[in-house]
Amino acid sequence: MNKEFFEALDLLEKDKGIPKDYMIAKVEAALLSAFKRERGGSNVRVAIDANKKEVRVYEQKTVVEEVNNPSVEITLAEARLKSKRISVGDVMETEIKPKEFGRISAQTAKQVIIQGIREAERGMMIKEYESKQDLIITATVERIDPATKNVIVDTGTSHATLLANEQIPGEVYKPDSKIKVLVTEVKKETKGPLVTLSRVHPNMIRRLFELEVPEIQNGVVTIKNIVREAGSRSKMSVMSSDADVDPIGACIGNKGMRINHIVEELNGERIDIVKYSEDPAEYVRAALSPANVQEVTISEGERAARVIVAPDQLSLAIGKEGQNARLAAHLTGYKIDIKTN
Repeated sequence: MNKEFFEALDLLEKDKGIPKDYMIAKVEAALLSAFKRERGGSNVRVAIDANKKEVRVYEQKTVVEEVNNPSVEITLAEARLKSKRISVGDVMETEIKPKEFGRISAQTAKQVIIQGIREAERGMMIKEYESKQDLIITATVERIDPATKNVIVDTGTSHATLLANEQIPGEVYKPDSKIKVLVTEVKKETKGPLVTLSRVHPNMIRRLFELEVPEIQNGVVTIKNIVREAGSRSKMSVMSSDADVDPIGACIGNKGMRINHIVEELNGERIDIVKYSEDPAEYVRAALSPANVQEVTISEGERAARVIVAPDQLSLAIGKEGQNARLAAHLTGYKIDIKTN
């Protein structure tokens, strides 16, 4: 059992990255518990030596003048038969031979190794996902649950679920296709990590632009805010720390190449990029693009903005079903009232 046991631990460390010391500690504790039960509550010491590839078990008894509990005590006279130097109060250890514990240790070690592997893998998965929280990962679609419309994906580490309400409306998923998803939350559960994936979260857009735009990666262009109605339209405000770098142009890219890649990834979702301003009036004006705004009056106490546009710009400023005005209000944090002159 010893040789096979240590070979198994070596393989676990090599193939799965589970530390040998971690597994030895697990097995040692389990064997200790098993032998105590097997021997009626007697004191037992388990010694696992990875270098010598040995597993030894010792029964421990305290030397006393008169035995009250034979399971944990031994008389001085009986102890002296094995060691002349032993005295009352000492602990005598007697090794339990392999034939006496082979079956118990083999079964227990097997159970603990299986359990330890599962626990270690869960722990590694949790760490892996925690390191990717709020980041985009690429997953492979495995199947779509026809009842719930949830999409089961393979993340390369394990399987996870993209819930129906975290999917872009109207998007169609096909088995074996690759999709980008945002890891929004990781919870530790008994059976493993509970991972929340999303394609509708505003940070999905943030991370896509960070991947696509070098000026965002190096900190010259900063994304100030993003509001999103997934699958339909989003607005994103940006600013530049370098007067020579146009933040909107950087995000759009040459001939729209950068933003087109992102729009394609998001199933055609429209993205308005506007320039952020510390001036609330200028910020509201920009947020209502592509409409041309004539005048903006800010009421700071009410966090409200009164906007004047030309009659031919009204429908554009408000947007279909009020979407443009609604997104602009969420982006700026101001209640927007749009009127014509």
